[in-house]
Amino acid sequence: MNVSRKKGPLYLQIKNILKDRILHGVYKVNSLIPSEPQLEEEFNVSKITVRNAINALVQEGFLEKRSGKGTKVIRNTVTSKLYKGKRFTELLVDEGHALSKKWLKAEAIATAKDTPLYHLFGAQCLRIDRLYLLDERPYIHYTHFLSMHIDMTEASELGGQSLYDFIEEQGITLENFRDEFAVAKAPSHVEKALGLDKSIALLKRIRYSYNDVGTPIEYSEGYYNTELQHYVVNYDV
Repeated sequence: MNVSRKKGPLYLQIKNILKDRILHGVYKVNSLIPSEPQLEEEFNVSKITVRNAINALVQEGFLEKRSGKGTKVIRNTVTSKLYKGKRFTELLVDEGHALSKKWLKAEAIATAKDTPLYHLFGAQCLRIDRLYLLDERPYIHYTHFLSMHIDMTEASELGGQSLYDFIEEQGITLENFRDEFAVAKAPSHVEKALGLDKSIALLKRIRYSYNDVGTPIEYSEGYYNTELQHYVVNYDV
């Protein structure tokens, strides 16, 4: 996977990628992450860069370095005093699943007048298509439409990185989110990506994200194959 100095310190980029893999169950609790030489080869960086990324995750409480035995995952959830309930991805990871992300495409598109995208972003926006794999099986297809405040030249390097980490690297802070849910038939290209051989109704999730002054930054449409896994919301009171 490529990391670029244009996007900030390399060790922070690698730290965020490794953290995302931990949170999504690719690296499971009580398992060892790949060795430092393996990570150096994967990201094509120096030993000290990998070591700094790992040390940052050790300080955050996600990893434990064990002399002569490798680096062990000891936590896979984000601590938050403001939110007691677990996120959907955390619930899946708790049940032993792994979620990974596959980049499909990124492009700038023109928006037609009097359409929702035009009202949100103006004449142009950035479109990113990604596929989420649940235990290596296609599970969620997401199409993200983003403000042209996002640097298009960096979008093709998003890969498996968190979308919101990517947005923050652009110097944009998201302050407000709105989710809507519906049942809908997916477009044909989504059905193909999810490997569906019949027209079935899917759970559709729509998200709006805004920055600290209320400017729309993201509009996303996600289709979930709930025959593979139900969407779960868990509340602690």
